[in-house]
Amino acid sequence: MRVNLLVGGPVGLVPQEVVRARQAETWIAVDHGASLLLKWGITPAVAIGDFDSTSQAEFARLRQHLAEIETFPPAKDFTDTQLGVKLAIDRFQPTQIDIFGATGGRLDHLLANLYLPLQDDFRDYLDRIRLLDRGNTVSYYRPGSYTITKEADKDYLAFVNLTPVTGLNLVDEQYPLADWSSSIPFSWSSNRFTAAENHFNFASGVVAVIQAADQPQL
Repeated sequence: MRVNLLVGGPVGLVPQEVVRARQAETWIAVDHGASLLLKWGITPAVAIGDFDSTSQAEFARLRQHLAEIETFPPAKDFTDTQLGVKLAIDRFQPTQIDIFGATGGRLDHLLANLYLPLQDDFRDYLDRIRLLDRGNTVSYYRPGSYTITKEADKDYLAFVNLTPVTGLNLVDEQYPLADWSSSIPFSWSSNRFTAAENHFNFASGVVAVIQAADQPQL
């Protein structure tokens, strides 16, 4: 089963049409994401967080409409997004976790969310976690050989090693790469598909693959 999370990033970067199309699926709302989901006609299974970005009036409305709210103090060991992902794993053991609202806004939040799947609490689920916004889909890969399928609305393709990597090969992308290794993170950006499906492989490390589109001005 797929579990969706909506966290409290800039609402303008959330693909509302995708969120609304998943109304019947399981949702976990993180902090202000709970108010947004209710506004869009979706009742999350759980709302979780410190709710420091939710007004008292909004929180009272959440209590009226939601069966379960888990609250935490602002000073805690995990971010609200981490708490939401931990809840998804512990309660649902999903085959896929899609996180919306995790990009944009503060750069430190973006980096925390980008590197979240590498942390010990989430690493077993690394290749089941994706970050999605209006113009980007971020997927995570362990060493191996892969076929990736082009998303219809995405024009660009990037390969980002988040850890040291060895033996990275971009086999049939527009800009190929052969047996590349690096001891530091690096982004091979602005690549493109040459067909509906392309291929890559690598020997060690963790690689994020980003399918991206130019985004209109908000």
